Amino acid sequence: MRIIEKYEQFISKQEYNDFQQSIQWAKLKKYWENEIIIIYDENKNIIATMSILIRKVPVFGNIMYVPRGPIGDIHDENILKEITERTKKIAKKYKAFVIIIEPNIQNDDEKFKKVITKLGYQINNKAMKFDQEIQARHNFRLNIENKTEEEVFQSFSSKTRYNIRVAIKKGVTVVEKNLEGLEEFYRLMEQTGKRDDFRIRPKEYFEDILKKFPNQAKIFIAYHAEKPIAAIMPIRYGNKMWYLYGASGNENRNCMPNYLLQWEMIKMAIKNNCKLYDFRGVSMDQGEQGGIFRFKKGFGGDFVELIGEIYMPFSRIKYVGYKIGKRVFCAARHFTYKHMHKDRVFEKVLERKRKKE
Repeated sequence: MRIIEKYEQFISKQEYNDFQQSIQWAKLKKYWENEIIIIYDENKNIIATMSILIRKVPVFGNIMYVPRGPIGDIHDENILKEITERTKKIAKKYKAFVIIIEPNIQNDDEKFKKVITKLGYQINNKAMKFDQEIQARHNFRLNIENKTEEEVFQSFSSKTRYNIRVAIKKGVTVVEKNLEGLEEFYRLMEQTGKRDDFRIRPKEYFEDILKKFPNQAKIFIAYHAEKPIAAIMPIRYGNKMWYLYGASGNENRNCMPNYLLQWEMIKMAIKNNCKLYDFRGVSMDQGEQGGIFRFKKGFGGDFVELIGEIYMPFSRIKYVGYKIGKRVFCAARHFTYKHMHKDRVFEKVLERKRKKE
């Protein structure tokens, strides 16, 4: 068996597995280089891995980033020590100024905190909003292991069950489309981005996900009267499924298509013997009153607060400068996008007014 196959087989079976630690995900990141750390036992069996993404940041140099890694027994101090030593060698090779790791570890895991602090890492677990981190620190995860569809459905809130039934009653249908549905999916993504005031990735990015994960990433479209009104892109890896991207149009929102889409994905996860359906992130700047929080909570999953970033600066001056520069850049970009969006809205209002006249 080739080393790549052994690597994928190992991480896909681990409790803390995540698609973002796969080789396919690293290949998806076109502007990042990739280094893989593999730790073996005395019998040459893989016992831990970590996929590192490396990218050049203007002015400061290379940054190293680990999404949802490492994989393996990450409470074992000896394993983490070896990973850290290997990481430092890679940092020296690329002249990196920092490594930022966002592990799949909960914030109340004091044993893990003790080990990484001893190894020289620092912890940033203060993020409450999406723009304060790379990966969302707060998540909802639904345990579906050995559960029937009926058992899972009954665990939903009464309002969520009602909205799913509303979608079915109003004739909403969900169709698997994949690459064939990319155009419809992207048009809905564009509407979502404009309505909710956030930037979306180029269409080619979503196409690349489908091609890099041909049997794991999907596109499903919700239709009402043959018109696409909402869409979802889930991804399955190992024994888990993640809600990767979602989109909805501005019309027929009272048909509750997003609720039906989630239910159909959960049913698919159950059929594929998944243990977990991960709704991914929620922003906590509005607390439990946020719309995304209430939507995802309604499906009965566990609210999970992760540790956030653990990081090790190799050049503290560059790291501090990078953090300041990143905050300024993100604020300026958001300000520019927001005002450009306002201008487009204003132009559309004037256009409609002219047409009425």
